[in-house]
Amino acid sequence: MTDPDRAPARAARNTPVEVPQPQETLAPNAIQRDEPQPKPKPGLALCLSGGGSRAMLFHAGALIRLNEAGLLKDLDCVSSVSGGSIAAGALAVAWKDLAWTGDHATNLVDLVVKPLSSLAGKRIDITTWIIGTILPGQTPATRFADQLDKHLYHGTTLDQLPKKPLFVFNATNLASCVLWVFSHEEMGDYRVGKIKNPAGVRVATAVAASSAFPPAYAPLRLEFADGVIAKPSGRDALDDDAFRRSVPLGDGGIYDNLGMEFAWKRYGTVLVSDGGGETAANSKPALDPPRQIVRVMQIIDRQVRSLRKRTLIAGFKSKPPVRLGTFWGIRTAIADYELDDVLPCPVPATLRLAEEPTRLWHMPIERQRRLMNWGYAVCDAALRKHVLRDGRKKGAFPFPGGIG
Repeated sequence: MTDPDRAPARAARNTPVEVPQPQETLAPNAIQRDEPQPKPKPGLALCLSGGGSRAMLFHAGALIRLNEAGLLKDLDCVSSVSGGSIAAGALAVAWKDLAWTGDHATNLVDLVVKPLSSLAGKRIDITTWIIGTILPGQTPATRFADQLDKHLYHGTTLDQLPKKPLFVFNATNLASCVLWVFSHEEMGDYRVGKIKNPAGVRVATAVAASSAFPPAYAPLRLEFADGVIAKPSGRDALDDDAFRRSVPLGDGGIYDNLGMEFAWKRYGTVLVSDGGGETAANSKPALDPPRQIVRVMQIIDRQVRSLRKRTLIAGFKSKPPVRLGTFWGIRTAIADYELDDVLPCPVPATLRLAEEPTRLWHMPIERQRRLMNWGYAVCDAALRKHVLRDGRKKGAFPFPGGIG
């Protein structure tokens, strides 16, 4: 391939994965010091990155292609952050109502894609921040949760989500400095402690926490009575019960913008969809103190993203592979997959889509469709190159107009 970073190992569809032993040089269970993990099990996990409304729509297009390929029904886990969590939440809430013909959900577009498109067309972010700031008893994050609930999730709680796939919404605990997870199985982190089988927690709250980008929307604070979260064991456990009474949560992308850590540690086959942004080079960056701080944080974020991706690709390419699967990104050059029949996606057009704003503020339907078509097309190429082994033909853009 023209880009050596894009050569993941192949994984046969619907075939149990024999996960090779991790290679010591890659330390796949040590992305960061964390709780001990069992050997990854056979299973298929999908990771949806952050990136606001841009990523949400990019992932929606990928979901359409995964459904056509028969892989959506095979998923064991969907792990997500930020904009990816908005899309994952819509899929999680709709899952029980999906109508399956074989391994294809015939109503995915109606139940998942159209509601996401409708949300992208609304003016939400500024009004949500203003109202959440001025109304007593609310914050921008809790107001955002209410808007998500109104437009997408309709009161659904974590305990009402399907057992399979396991939907995991990742936030960052700003106090313990690690991922805080929300799922129907558990809520919490390994340093503070976890609540098993949480009941009554809205999907909207989990997604809003996962999307609580600082400083405008963070933190989303959870309050617990003493004893609700038991102190965990382990060398990194936090002794002070104050960590268990009030938990300040921020965007999951602060810690892991690919949403891959949970899935990488637990499943043998990992698919990663990346709709995130990238900090551009600038010959004259603003270096006054406030903007210099912002610039430095952007550079740190870029490096964390790069390290995550390197771990992912190295794990795919090692011999034997540490994991099976593939990666596709909003900045991927589709020609790098070296297929003769990819959908037409010129790089200048895809890079324009990668620069779409992340905010939820009335995105025109034409741009929405281009983003979803791009997510569909690059997912199609990645799957046919590295996952699907049945020689199937390329898909077709789900919406008119291609990618513009």
